[in-house]
This record gives sequence, structure tokens and C-alpha cells, in this order.
Amino acid sequence: MSHPLLAHLHRFGLARYEAAIGDRLEPVVKRIQGKDRKARTYQEMLADLPAIEPSSNDLDHDRIRIGHPGDLGPDDRRALREALKTMIPWRKGPFDVFGIPVESEWDSSLKWERVRPHLAPLKGQRILDIGSSCGYYMFRMCADVPALVLGIEPYLTFYFQFQLLQRYIRADRVYTLPLRLEAFPAMPGCFDTVFCMGILYHQREPVQALERIRPLLAHGGQMIVETLVLEEKGDTVLNPPGRYAKMNNVYAIPTVTRLEKWLRKAGFRRVRCVDVTPTTLDEQRPTEWINSESLDAFLDPLHPGLTVEGHPAPVRAVLLAQA
Repeated sequence: MSHPLLAHLHRFGLARYEAAIGDRLEPVVKRIQGKDRKARTYQEMLADLPAIEPSSNDLDHDRIRIGHPGDLGPDDRRALREALKTMIPWRKGPFDVFGIPVESEWDSSLKWERVRPHLAPLKGQRILDIGSSCGYYMFRMCADVPALVLGIEPYLTFYFQFQLLQRYIRADRVYTLPLRLEAFPAMPGCFDTVFCMGILYHQREPVQALERIRPLLAHGGQMIVETLVLEEKGDTVLNPPGRYAKMNNVYAIPTVTRLEKWLRKAGFRRVRCVDVTPTTLDEQRPTEWINSESLDAFLDPLHPGLTVEGHPAPVRAVLLAQA
């Protein structure tokens, strides 16, 4: 199958994995090109995008800027805005796309500022971002000049959001594959840094997910885990019996102590927690770019320290570990 990454694997010393990656991509591509109506809509939309050359891009600020308003005329602006709206919901951001403000549900710059100071230098590294969404964090990493930034994002809306943004950003050495973690091929020791942010609580077996990730890291490589936690002492975990904050796919919310144990059990060392922060309405909020409920609707209106189901309100922690 054809994917831009496959033609450039030799640049990153990964040519030996061309067949393995191609085999994992083949069924996804067949679905995209076959019965998936939404995917066909996105592909047609991408093909019709205005052919615009951005006068400049700025990836190293809280709001990623692509081009300037003067780079396109009124007709192209309407067409581009319609394309961006077609791809709602925009969960991660924010962006300014040729003067069109895309106000994502999450102000992802706040999380990035919590994570970034604790990272080992990313320059020249091969990086994997698991659950990369539209690529906001991958684009922010570009300021550090990594050798390769590879995202895996199984949700086609988010995957095609990345394709739209990359059409104009044209970030060299930045790619996304439409794969789930469990479908990602074994590539032992290939990555210097792995980001696992906002996905662990969606894993039915979180320790197994961590065990799947660890071999991907080179010896001494850094792992960044950002996930929901219980803000309490002790070694315990919440397994919501139904929904959590109206999400039906949250399986495990551990204390930091339990999360540290999970990481060590999966074979990581030098595990340390560098941040614990409650999620606020400044960081996660409804906007016209998601067309759905957000954090304010997920909390008990009389007891904002609880979700509508009566669970502790969202708190997120950042942990670092080494392979």
C-alpha cells in the first residue's frame, strides 16, 4: 500500500520494517478506500482543498499558526473553513489556519507546558506519539528538531485532521499512521522517546499496554505517560462500573502509587511523577469546533469535585520513566 512514510523509512534507519508496517496498514487502507463513507468524504475534501502556499508557519507557540489571512482570497477562505468544519470535533489545539481560529476543546498548550520542562532533549531523536490525534503535540516537538516524529492515531477523523494540517505545514519528518497500539508492528529499540498521553485509561489491560510499549524504546529511552489518576494516597485503582464523566471507555484510573507500580512491572525504571493537575474549565471547554458537551457537562453541578456519576472529578498526572 502507499503511505508517505514507507518511501522514506531508509532516511530514519527503519527500512527493514517496510513490509511489517505495510502489512499492518493494508486492512486499514482497504477499509478507508472501501465501505467507510466518512473516510471517502474526508479524502474527497482533502483532494479539493485550496492550493495555498503559506507565507510562513509558527509551530513553537501555544496557538500553532499556519500562514496568514492575506495568503488566500475570500473563496478559498470559505472553502477552507468548510473543510475544517467538516472535520469536527477538534479535540486538540488550538490552531490559526490562514487567519481562521480553530478553538479546540482542549487547550493543549497547557498540557505541553506541564510536560516540556521535564523532557530530555528531543533533538535528533526518533519519537513515537501514541494516540497522536490531529498532531498538535507532534508539531510542537518540531521546534526541537527531532530526527523523526511518528504518530499512531486509529480514529479517522483525527487522522484526517492531521492530513489537512500537514498539507499546509509540510513538517519534514512528521508522519501519522492510522493504527491502534495493538496493531503497531514490533520495532524493538527503534524510538528514543515515546509519548503515551491520554490513552492509558482507555486500555482494558493497562499493564499489557505498557508492556507492549517498552520494547519499542531504545536502551535508556524516555517514556512519558500522562493519564487520569486518583488524587489520593495509597495503592488503589478505580474501575468505573459504567461511565466516567460520560465516557463509556474508561477502564482504570489508578493512584500515582499504583501507576508507578504498573510501569515498574512493565519493565521501566527510574519512574517518577513530575506533575499532578486537576482538569479545569480553562483547559477543557465546549467550543463551536466540537459540537458536543465538554467538561462543564461532565461534572456534578452541585458538587464540582465529582463527576455526574459520583466519581472523583478528573485529575491528570505526568510520569516519566526509562526503558
